[in-house]
Amino acid sequence: MRLHTAERAARYAPWWGGPTWDRMFRDRVAEHPDRTAIVDPPNRVASMDGPPKRLTWAELDSYVDRLAAVLLDHGVARDTVVGVLLPNSVELAAVYLAITRLGAIATPFPVQYREFELTELAKPADVRVFVTATRAASWPAARAIAELPLSGTRAVLAFGDDVPEGVTGLDAACAKVSTLPLGRYLAGLESDSGDCVTICWTSGTEAVPKGVPRCADDWTPMALGSVDAASLTGADVLLNPFPMVNMAGIAGMFLPWLITGAVLVQHHPFDAGVFLGQLAAERVTYTVVPPALLAMLLRQDALPDGALASLRVVGSGSAPLTEEMTVGWAERFGIEVINYFGSNEGASLAADPSSVPDHRDRAHYFPRFGSPDHTWSNRASHGLRSRLVDPATEVEITEVGVPGELRLQGPGVFAGYVTRDPRARREAFDDDGWFRTGDMFAYAADASGDPCRLRYVDRAKDIVVRGGMNISAAEVENHLSAHPAVAEVAIVAVPDPVMGERACAVVVVAPGERAPTLAELGAFLRERHIAVYKLPERLELVEELPRNPVGKVRKAELRTRFVEFGTGPASAAGADSASGSDPSAAPIEDHPEGADS
Repeated sequence: MRLHTAERAARYAPWWGGPTWDRMFRDRVAEHPDRTAIVDPPNRVASMDGPPKRLTWAELDSYVDRLAAVLLDHGVARDTVVGVLLPNSVELAAVYLAITRLGAIATPFPVQYREFELTELAKPADVRVFVTATRAASWPAARAIAELPLSGTRAVLAFGDDVPEGVTGLDAACAKVSTLPLGRYLAGLESDSGDCVTICWTSGTEAVPKGVPRCADDWTPMALGSVDAASLTGADVLLNPFPMVNMAGIAGMFLPWLITGAVLVQHHPFDAGVFLGQLAAERVTYTVVPPALLAMLLRQDALPDGALASLRVVGSGSAPLTEEMTVGWAERFGIEVINYFGSNEGASLAADPSSVPDHRDRAHYFPRFGSPDHTWSNRASHGLRSRLVDPATEVEITEVGVPGELRLQGPGVFAGYVTRDPRARREAFDDDGWFRTGDMFAYAADASGDPCRLRYVDRAKDIVVRGGMNISAAEVENHLSAHPAVAEVAIVAVPDPVMGERACAVVVVAPGERAPTLAELGAFLRERHIAVYKLPERLELVEELPRNPVGKVRKAELRTRFVEFGTGPASAAGADSASGSDPSAAPIEDHPEGADS
């Protein structure tokens, strides 16, 4: 199924028309058949049955053939949509490769999804076959999926022991399948890099997830962004702790692995001890971690021997970084931190040692990919066009420092959503065909005064509007995350009859630290000289922040939980509502000069 029009394909011809995923894979197999290709998590048993696997490229190719043959026997062919629910594992990578070898389409689901999410999303995607495990941790995934009310599903196939009735056991099927029918099928198959290979899903932090269809052509620019930012080659060892179900895991790990021929080491479920052990045991050279882990490792007095000995670069994103992270990792460990910003739909920015050399700047700024006046060596920028637009007036912004919504056109931008909501399809692009990212940025200058950078402001929906003044949740979170007692923080808007909205800080206290008061957090922010009106006026302490399956904070859930300013309920963790019990939680004075304080 071709995703893009002939007109669009012609526009991006200089960057499109490259190899399919299967062609990339076959090339790596031919180059290094006996080299290690992929490694399972050592704690694999925590997620699914079976001993950990370690396969060479040739062994993986044989496994992919057998899987493809079984899928073909169960009706998977060109354009068949296959739902995939598997943890990070050798099997997950092999299933993607088997599906694309057949010319079919993979739609991956996070292992945290359950019957409701799977039913809601399988229908618009028209899933015909499911591939899963008999269990995902303790959840009986195969049995639950087999019982979903999906009339169009033809088969459920599962790895693991104790295969339930009505489900095909993939381990046994792969052991006895003949690949002769597969060979005849492939001889008549014509694949193209413009064919749809995946339908991934938006994070769903603010609404029902939407499907994002992608082909090899529009995946490749995003993957090259990671390859170039980290200077990856076939000599690298990549440790993947991010769920390989969306942009971060696929464009950030799976495809760079296929493009370079590096070693892919899978990790799941996340376990800090296992993660550090893998870094040392596998001599990992590159990994990606969330900002909270960057901060946690910096705060530890000592790390296991050899944990970071081979690591030369680490990527992070999904939340704003701090100078403490980017500078601290360079000074203490001698390891460069890359600041990534991306989305399933096609946003792909990378602040790396080449594009943003200063470690402090790298916490705040991204290269202005898509600028008509600047060029970058990172191939994620090639063919990209970007601009900032006032989302209320649709007027383009050209001034430095003025926030606007990032709009994109380019070879990495998707074709449009798969969703039952026609409004979401219409609103994805503006009248001139630019993708509306929903992310607010501002142009920023480098030390020479050249406006060659972008400063992230916030998600458009994460702006707190207090008395007509906009407060960036991400900006305040960035400051508060530097407080020693704050492990994690989310700023959300709570309604207020006078100011419209006020900012509520939802904080996870760092291990071993005393819970901070609202007054202490306010004093900390004042020391950092931010405007008074941006200071949080309510504090909630929780044991953990609610997150979606790919790790993003569910702010809609927090706003619902803490809906009334000044009289909010206690958190789910049983913490006192700061606004109800702490005298320091009284609303901050609304000084006219507050914006300049």
